[in-house]
Amino acid sequence: MRDGGYYNSWDFDYSLVQDYLFAVSEAGVNVVEIGFRTLNKNGFKGACYYSADSFINSFEIPKELEVCVMINASELISDGNYMEENLRQLFPLKADDTSISMVRIASHTYEFLTALNAVKFLKSNGYKVGFNLMQVSESSNKELISLSKAASKFPIDVLYFADSLGNMNSSSVENVIKLFRSNWKGDLGIHAHDNMSLGLSNSIQAIKNGVNWIDSTVTGMGRGAGNVKSELLAIEMSKFRSQKITIKPIISLINKRFKPMKEKYGWGTNPFYYLSGMKGVHPTYVQEMISDSRYSEGDIIAVIDHLSNEGGKKYSSSALTQAQNFYNKKPNGTWSPQSIFKGKEILIIGSGPSVLKHKKAIELYIKNSKPLVLALNASSMIENDLIDMRIACHPVRLMTDCEKLNRLSNPIVSPASLLSDHILESLTDIELLDFGLGIEKSIHKYGKVNCILPAPLVIAYALAVTSSGKAKKVFLAGFDGYSADDPRRIENDLVFEQHQENESGVPVVSVTPTLYHIPTTSIYAL
Repeated sequence: MRDGGYYNSWDFDYSLVQDYLFAVSEAGVNVVEIGFRTLNKNGFKGACYYSADSFINSFEIPKELEVCVMINASELISDGNYMEENLRQLFPLKADDTSISMVRIASHTYEFLTALNAVKFLKSNGYKVGFNLMQVSESSNKELISLSKAASKFPIDVLYFADSLGNMNSSSVENVIKLFRSNWKGDLGIHAHDNMSLGLSNSIQAIKNGVNWIDSTVTGMGRGAGNVKSELLAIEMSKFRSQKITIKPIISLINKRFKPMKEKYGWGTNPFYYLSGMKGVHPTYVQEMISDSRYSEGDIIAVIDHLSNEGGKKYSSSALTQAQNFYNKKPNGTWSPQSIFKGKEILIIGSGPSVLKHKKAIELYIKNSKPLVLALNASSMIENDLIDMRIACHPVRLMTDCEKLNRLSNPIVSPASLLSDHILESLTDIELLDFGLGIEKSIHKYGKVNCILPAPLVIAYALAVTSSGKAKKVFLAGFDGYSADDPRRIENDLVFEQHQENESGVPVVSVTPTLYHIPTTSIYAL
């Protein structure tokens, strides 16, 4: 329930938790990690995020089952000398006075030595203590040996290693176990992620090498691609333990309750998680992008590739919005669009289906009226010979489109002087017109060779370029709009609203059907 909560904010129905406890007990599970125990009060989280004693004590817990909660080492050590005070708040009761019998501490390797000091308090209060060491695949052999030596000096009940990035295989699992065993003689556990569909086989390999605690979740529900599936591990474990189990309750619970949740939230393996595992990128990046309609398949692949080069092993919510920070330098720019745009009618080609539907009329208008034609990014729904230049500014989109932009070979208006060497080296033999871009919240400012915008949205950038160039009028084709609840609809509507309120903004008219709040005419009227 703890790992599964990353998808539903730990907001499980009470009846589901109760049914789950009985079902997994019948399937041979020994310990249920029902949730977190935390002092964090930011945002809404369900009961399993806090796992209060009153909540857990309200359940009927099968006598064969132990209940565990997890705490994050980062929360214990963030206040320096206040670790024991934090622990007293987190665990006001002794183990004998609550249904919780075990506490597991999730720790990065660099937190481990400090977090070990929590063991004394927890053991003195009667709790079993486990440590879950994260991202061990990224640690050196020397570091793992050193950590195992440190662990051996404390009365830990089980030392876990987590395949946090989902990129371990049987060989690396064996190696970690061997390194831990150089000093640690107690129980060992594995927490396997299933990015590359190796979670179950890695767990079985670990068992064969002496690991005796194995993690799993029902249907694999968990962060990113998820974990080893409890329903499959239960079958394998029954063979190892020569144990008779009853699998029917857990299968029934899956079909009745977990299957609809999986369809809603979409955990489980897919090519994106496989790629993130192979490249050592934290799976939460993929989880966030998959659930955000603003990221296309190409965007996700480009971001994974970028993060593999820029350090994506540790998840940071700000990393996915790096485009906001990508242009945090002074928006210099060297090219003034006035030399080309001043007094002209501009046609900007978007990527909406209406471009294809009205393609003949759009191309005829271009040939007859000779507007200056700009295409956003690598849009190629009309003849490339009719496009004068392209406009691109979002670093993720540029990474995605480099190969295609090279083939199209149009001049590109972009904040070239701020782009990374990686992007510039990929855009070979293309003329880059450097119009600077800075990012500041709620600002739409159009300068001679640069602009300042709230976000690096390409339509906002295109409107800034044409306005700075003092164009006569801007026609838009292919800006169909999105459904009302799509975040892109809200973002783009705000762009058009703020542009039209800007005294320097060039008039904008859509020539194809649009859901945006902008003036509209017909391409056939032109």
